[in-house]
Amino acid sequence: MKAGMIGLGAMGIGMARNIAKAGYLTGVYNRTAAKAQSLAEELDVKVFDQPEELAANVDIVLICVSADQDVLDMVEAIALTIRPGTVVVDMSTVSGDTAKKAAAMLAEKQADFLDAPVSGGVEGAKNGTLAMMVGGNSAALEQARPVLEAMTGRIMHMGPAGSGQATKAVNQIMAAGINQAVTEALAFAQAQNLPMDKVIEVISGGAAGNWFLQHRGPTMTRGVFAPGFKLALHHKDLKICQSMAKQSGASTTLIEMTIADYQRLMAEGYGDEDISALYRLKSD
Repeated sequence: MKAGMIGLGAMGIGMARNIAKAGYLTGVYNRTAAKAQSLAEELDVKVFDQPEELAANVDIVLICVSADQDVLDMVEAIALTIRPGTVVVDMSTVSGDTAKKAAAMLAEKQADFLDAPVSGGVEGAKNGTLAMMVGGNSAALEQARPVLEAMTGRIMHMGPAGSGQATKAVNQIMAAGINQAVTEALAFAQAQNLPMDKVIEVISGGAAGNWFLQHRGPTMTRGVFAPGFKLALHHKDLKICQSMAKQSGASTTLIEMTIADYQRLMAEGYGDEDISALYRLKSD
């Protein structure tokens, strides 16, 4: 089975390395050609000059880009050359409507589309432990599963096209709430002059313990905000969640609060920092 990777950002590069390690990666494409060339040399795979060329030479096309229009642009390009029976797996975080549009475009070419956003951050992409939530045809998922298992710890089929992105929206809203809670609580602890390392250790072992506290608590309380998950990208995701929530009539209170906080941080130049940079506001 031959796989090709489109998009070599912080997440995509880790995914590509794990797919190559499993023996499935044939080649890569990236808008910044130098990045693709460097990784291709490292992994001993081919660099494709255009996404159309990649699609014509693989059985599975993997996409990990930043925004809705980027996904649609890539799908439009690969649809020109894609072979019937090819599976396209999009691991970007975009709207459910975008996933449905992409699926419809590829269905016209007798190709399958899976919206398969992931959770686990840069660490998960690097370590091959991502959680993947998948929308689309279950038979196509089984066809792609060996490749996807090379970079994930858990794969869950959620339903038809768009279901994966809807599930990822749930994840992103929950991540916002956890970020709000952890940063505010740790800022409170600091204001009480508590030993922060001990606070994080003891609470991580109790009912309020969570991944974000354990992995980001020690760094945020030292003023270190290297991404993980860029604040500007979470802001983009929450704008998608906001739109989806308004369409369905769901509550947007937490979403809107976090968007406003992120907008303030982005205006101050912190958009490329980890989402734990929210601690900057809480500890002012």
